Amino acid sequence: EEGELDLATLKEHEEATKVKNISRIVMGKWKMETWYFSPFPKEYSKSEMLYICEYDLNFFARREQLDRYIQTKCRYFHPPGDEIYRETKVINGEEHNIAIFEVDPQYQRAYCENLCLLAKLFLDHKTLYYDVEPFLFYIITEVDSDGAHMVGYFSKEKVPSLAEGGGEYNLACILTLPCYQRRGYGKLMIAFSYELSRRESKMGTPERPISDLGLVSYRSYWVYALLEILHKHRGSISVQELSERTAFRTDDIVKTLQAFNLIRYFGGQHSILVTPKTLEQHYTNAKPNWIIDSTKLRWTPYHERPKR
Repeated sequence: EEGELDLATLKEHEEATKVKNISRIVMGKWKMETWYFSPFPKEYSKSEMLYICEYDLNFFARREQLDRYIQTKCRYFHPPGDEIYRETKVINGEEHNIAIFEVDPQYQRAYCENLCLLAKLFLDHKTLYYDVEPFLFYIITEVDSDGAHMVGYFSKEKVPSLAEGGGEYNLACILTLPCYQRRGYGKLMIAFSYELSRRESKMGTPERPISDLGLVSYRSYWVYALLEILHKHRGSISVQELSERTAFRTDDIVKTLQAFNLIRYFGGQHSILVTPKTLEQHYTNAKPNWIIDSTKLRWTPYHERPKR
């Protein structure tokens, strides 16, 4: 099938070159400059441009091949998984229909491998495209009359590993495609990963290490969610209570409160103190479009599903 490759190909490519091998990709209506090397099959490595089907992620060296494939062979116009969430959101003043699909590599291995190859063009760390089986992939899309157009994705282990410091890892890898960045989709995916953790009745945290850019997004999301509770809460509240209400690890909460100077040491103990300025800057003026409506989530935790 188009796009399938093996471990030997990966090693051959990594030995041959460490620089990016594909300069640009065309995907739907977008043309994007790539950032990093990705181990696509060697017959594509000399392609100045790679043409990718935005629905099933098969890739081609020439535009006419992609056009012919979409017209004659492409069987669906959305990611090949279960739609688990749909909502209309206002982004940059415009309404967008957002749908999220879960894709299991047990049934769609080629799609998940191609997704990792695509992601590697924009992520600096190595993506193990040949070891997709332990993960579930969550594809965020914008939906219109033509279909569901991929915006980004995150992956999550089917059986989450225990995180150092408590909780479980609820997000392994995350990417917003460059053409959709700076619209809040990264935080939407972060928020969605925690909604899944709450559905599982577990504390969650992203896998480490987190990039500097990733940490900025996480702290922005964490502080908003914490301030939302602190703003409405009357009386004292402990870090443990905040953890239970958010599904955030206590360690992530404490470090976020410290980063935004929301913890004060007074009278021999630590206290949470929210100033009007902090509340206005990081909560009142945040205008988030990443809030997840839990009533619209149609999802069963992996360990509770009947075996197929």
